[in-house]
Amino acid sequence: KEKYIYYKEGSTMKLILAVVPNDDSIKATSALTKEGFIVTRLATTGGFLMVGNTTLLIGTDDSRIPLVKDILKKYCSERKQVNDSTSSYGMKKDSVAEETTVGGATMFVLNVEEYDKI
Repeated sequence: KEKYIYYKEGSTMKLILAVVPNDDSIKATSALTKEGFIVTRLATTGGFLMVGNTTLLIGTDDSRIPLVKDILKKYCSERKQVNDSTSSYGMKKDSVAEETTVGGATMFVLNVEEYDKI
């Protein structure tokens, strides 16, 4: 298999920011790397539940964006999780557990005006 060059001359360079659950980040990163993507991982926190996530920075040309989406769909699945209700975050002393959908990936695709590897 020929090694993929992650940017082809004449194509439009993109930067993908993908926020994925920590539990899914290693498998997703490995799959992206196997397909020739250069991936940088950042530890991030946020969202409704204020839980730890991993933000992936992926530089590629626009023709490979569908492959990134397919990989993230495969390795970053949604699932149900039982959490304390938001009332336990200082609002009320009595909290009731509630089921929440977690997981999946949030992906932002940005145009890159210039790319240099120095």
